[in-house]
Amino acid sequence: MNALLTASALPFQAPPFDTIADTDFRPAFEEAMRLQMAEVEAIANNPAAPTFENTLVALEQSGQAMMRVSSVFGVLSSANTNDVLQRLQQDIASALAGHYDAIRLNPKLFARIESVYGERESLALDVESKRLLEVQHQRFVLAGARLSDSDKAALKRLNEEEATLSAEFLAKLLAASRDGALVVDDPAELDGLSGVDVADASASAASRRLDGRWVLTLVNTAQQPLLRSLRRRSTRERLFKASSQRTSRGDANDTRATIGRLAEIRAARAQLLGQPNHAAWRLHNQMAKSPDRVEMFLAQLVPPAIAKAKAERSDLEALSGAHGDGAPIEAWDWQFYAEQVRETQYDLSTADLTPYLELERVMRDGVFYAAQELYGLTVVERHDLPIYHPEVRVFEVRDATDAHLGLFYADFFRRDNKNGGAWMDNLMPQSTLLGMQPIVCNILNLAKPTAGQPVLLSMEEVLTLFHEFGHALHGLFSNQRYPSLSGTTVARDFVELPSLFNEYWALDPKVFANYARHYLTGATIPPALAAKVRETTTFNQGYAMTEILAAATLDLQWHSLSESPELVDIDEFERRALHEAQLNLAAIPPRYHSAYFLHIWANGYDAGYYAYLWAEMLARDAFAWFEEHGGLTRENGQRFKERILSRGNTWDLEEMFRDFRGRDPVIGPMLEFRGLKAH
Repeated sequence: MNALLTASALPFQAPPFDTIADTDFRPAFEEAMRLQMAEVEAIANNPAAPTFENTLVALEQSGQAMMRVSSVFGVLSSANTNDVLQRLQQDIASALAGHYDAIRLNPKLFARIESVYGERESLALDVESKRLLEVQHQRFVLAGARLSDSDKAALKRLNEEEATLSAEFLAKLLAASRDGALVVDDPAELDGLSGVDVADASASAASRRLDGRWVLTLVNTAQQPLLRSLRRRSTRERLFKASSQRTSRGDANDTRATIGRLAEIRAARAQLLGQPNHAAWRLHNQMAKSPDRVEMFLAQLVPPAIAKAKAERSDLEALSGAHGDGAPIEAWDWQFYAEQVRETQYDLSTADLTPYLELERVMRDGVFYAAQELYGLTVVERHDLPIYHPEVRVFEVRDATDAHLGLFYADFFRRDNKNGGAWMDNLMPQSTLLGMQPIVCNILNLAKPTAGQPVLLSMEEVLTLFHEFGHALHGLFSNQRYPSLSGTTVARDFVELPSLFNEYWALDPKVFANYARHYLTGATIPPALAAKVRETTTFNQGYAMTEILAAATLDLQWHSLSESPELVDIDEFERRALHEAQLNLAAIPPRYHSAYFLHIWANGYDAGYYAYLWAEMLARDAFAWFEEHGGLTRENGQRFKERILSRGNTWDLEEMFRDFRGRDPVIGPMLEFRGLKAH
């Protein structure tokens, strides 16, 4: 029996990773697709008149085997992949696209949904049921349910090719990030790195059978964390270029032709669906609603970001002239000199801070503690449930009444077979209709220490832990009847609200003092040092905002293309897009260059990368409400849980935010927090 095809007998239906083999997935996908299609056909061909129960509810109950297979495969193929899973990921992509098209383009099924939708005002549906009907109807319409048969056939071909190319992009990016790592022969090139970083580079080299050398592995972004520390300018330049050119070297891992075709496919599909471009099509069901509104939002941020970035560059150049060779600040210099400016202006260095940021304490006495204070949660580690890798840990989360809320899987350390970055994933969505409680996981890429050594974090890594657990809380607090509306199944420009909001508790005085303790002595971080950390929250924010704005602009421009874009030169398109947006600062590259922009080519953020900034506006405004009402209290946490975290996609999202905040969101708190607006 294939363990993927039946409900798990383990506590809380935890995935039976110990009985799942890589070779199980291909037959499991095939059978799950067959089962789901049979269920859908039964709904579509039901001789009874269409009702909410026999159509919408029946559709929610279908595809449970597919949910189990795809959720487990999604986690493994991104966090612990191998040749077998990668081949399947590419092989199955077009079949899965065709499968979902066959559901959403089924004329009989859509006719039933449309019939129920037309009667929605007379059905006396509860709020969640009415929302499900509206959301599903819109999903089918946006997917092409109203197209002619010939246009549906053309749409299916585009969708299948897009899925294949996205899987191809993923495989190339993983290989490029692995193969593009910087190999160092001379230890002098590592000058400035900590002992932990050097040991990590040595271990990475050993894993590749490059004994006697060091390998500086690449993270997803253009900038690399080690650039802050490397004193030798030539090494910094080599590392930066290894990062920024990883997928544009003209080799087998070059993604430029792949993304060019993806952009063409998306533009053609938008035209087929009667939309001017892909961005217009994608934004229909987002809070922003239209590309014009997104452009107006981003345009408000560019002038203050650029002004602050230019002032920051002046500080770097002054320091470079005083202590360096006076050469112009290049992209590979910015983080190095910014770290020195921070030490000079704030008397704060990363080395001063990291001894107080040990992973286990940050997690238990920071991330979990804040959740306990705000929401009454208890988090207990379990050792009786199977895991997919020895480094994975499992925790049971219990609510304020000590009832089981869900399971939380933590997979924190970098591996060559793991996608870069950090993310939250669902192993099981919550649904009272299906009797399922949430199982969520957080996946990061922290450097693994040598045996017996502590895991000491940077402040950015601490924020990442809080951020991803914010997503986890959104999934864990889900309290929906229907899985299609459950937890994080909200618009892209809303889904980052809980995660960004949760980041802000990392520096709350009470929370910070609870976890920021010296890893050797247990001593609480000195008040003066804690004050310096809080003072630096606006430091280098011109740079940080500009690199995100540049990436968001690239995404929007790629997906605002017309039907026949002239993509002769991918790099020239990028240069032109940044120039037109006045974001073409040589020393501040986009957070992601187009050719390795995972979010928009394979992770579902196409025409949606702006969502991080939009959601930051929401999150800062929500946090401002907390500051106005007493901060970290159970009463405030309960209100946020009830009005935001537990509602999933059961309300119109603008109404949901207004219900919490009392008004529409404003941009001021975000600008003030980043130091982009005078107090």
